[in-house]
Amino acid sequence: MRSSPAHSAPIWLGLWLALGCANGPVGDPSRQPTPAKGIPTRPFVRVVGTVQDGGFPHAACEHSACRAARDADEKRSVAGLAIVLPASGRVFLIDATPDLRAQLDLLADVRRPPADRVDRAPVDGVFLTHAHVGHYLGLAFFGFEAIHTRGLPVWATPRMAGYLRSNGPWSQLVELENIELRELTLGEPVELGDGVSVTAVRSPHRDEYSDTVGFVVAGPDASVFYLPDTDSWDAWDRPLAEVAGKVDVALLDGSFFSLDELPGRDVASIGHPLIRDSMRRLADLAASGATRVVFIHLNHSNPALLDGSAEREEVEAAGFAVAREGDEIPL
Repeated sequence: MRSSPAHSAPIWLGLWLALGCANGPVGDPSRQPTPAKGIPTRPFVRVVGTVQDGGFPHAACEHSACRAARDADEKRSVAGLAIVLPASGRVFLIDATPDLRAQLDLLADVRRPPADRVDRAPVDGVFLTHAHVGHYLGLAFFGFEAIHTRGLPVWATPRMAGYLRSNGPWSQLVELENIELRELTLGEPVELGDGVSVTAVRSPHRDEYSDTVGFVVAGPDASVFYLPDTDSWDAWDRPLAEVAGKVDVALLDGSFFSLDELPGRDVASIGHPLIRDSMRRLADLAASGATRVVFIHLNHSNPALLDGSAEREEVEAAGFAVAREGDEIPL
């Protein structure tokens, strides 16, 4: 069922008010979320990271924005999304980022960890978009040297799964049964229960080690398209408005705002759309209010990342938004 998300702050308040609350959680009491004021009782997704693979402050960066963020201790995590099913107490991640430890902490209110020891099952599964460093390196924390999960479901395309099976240290996760690889079929929903499904959508991108996908997360009341990485929209065989217009909220690759952000590097060769181009293509969709478009996976050089910047104001004035850690979107 499609709804019309509110455009006023906070971003998702209109959807929560419209969808209301359901019955309290049921299921295995040992894995129920700790009751906390304000935790929804219906499925939702939570943004657990918003920036490009190098993080913010970016690795080895002396850019003024990175210096300011470092001095103010305003670190932001690499882009990732959690799917939360309060009724059954289950949580799934889209991508396992290098910031996994902090992102698991961000989910502590929706899971009940064991007292005084490592939680060997902090999530119920992971969906991987592709094999670039910001999207799968966090799998290492599920291994023998750290959390040591047992049979954690990890959904990936056949090519991505083959890469993990054939290359260390990821192959050790498979051999020690820390993870259980489950191969995705494009366009075929994976049912998570509680009326929520996840469907992989092919995304053209730099595919050195694996192919790349985005995910449509559909729930009982609304749907979200999560696409942190893609090449230019011209590489798609369908118009962007057609792809994004099928969901209630589209979280789209917002890596760069303009072509002059990276001195010494050709932004066009890196293979991401510009926010300004995305807004131009989706202007009518945003104006209609049918789909809320939010940018995620912002590079450290992107001025729209910064609160109060002229570029952020341009995004918001045009009816779009920039994702923030902790944002919740009802399903």
